[in-house]
Amino acid sequence: MAKNKLNKNWLHDHINDPYVKLAQKEGYRARAAYKLKEIDESEKLIKQGQVVVDLGSTPGSWSQYVRKKMSGKEGGGITGTIIGLDMLPMDPVADVHFILGDFREAKALRQLDVILEGRKADVVLSDMAPNLSGIPTADSARMEHLIDLAIEFSQLHMKPSGALLVKCFKDMGFSQVVEKFRAEFKTVKQVKPKASRDKSSEIFLLGRGLKNPGVRNAVEEDETSLDI
Repeated sequence: MAKNKLNKNWLHDHINDPYVKLAQKEGYRARAAYKLKEIDESEKLIKQGQVVVDLGSTPGSWSQYVRKKMSGKEGGGITGTIIGLDMLPMDPVADVHFILGDFREAKALRQLDVILEGRKADVVLSDMAPNLSGIPTADSARMEHLIDLAIEFSQLHMKPSGALLVKCFKDMGFSQVVEKFRAEFKTVKQVKPKASRDKSSEIFLLGRGLKNPGVRNAVEEDETSLDI
């Protein structure tokens, strides 16, 4: 009974959520678009001409927002490159390159290299979150692992002056994640957009400027030479 009541309360809140209604009105696939919109408007993240990578992009609302920011009009093309990656399928978004697969694996990385054509990303976005087990230690470890992957991806595929935005949860190993960001980025900022529900511990971390750009590349090259 308690679970049914909880589900009904969530459904009631969701249906009456102003951001859900706004997303339906403006054609976004999820209310999450407004979290990115708020952060972008305050931090000036997305600009025309950039290369933007959206990790864990499905269902596509962040890619939709980036596309709109790079264009300003539907169907008219964009100035820049948007790449979405996810292990789950995503319905096409105009002008967005979508790669279905695990970005740690060779097949997805080859597709990424073809689209990048030797370029690096200006901005890497990650709205990734783990499937929760309800066990705090396990959930914290899973969240931290996803953020580690986003940082590693940025070390390999982002410009030294680039920015990484990731979703975190304050009750999931947050202090350790902040320390990792401070070790890797010149500036680190915590952002809680109004579109994040008040009841949620969700918060976003924004890191700008890699402290050690190319370090992972150098390590990988050394390991490759040892293997030969």
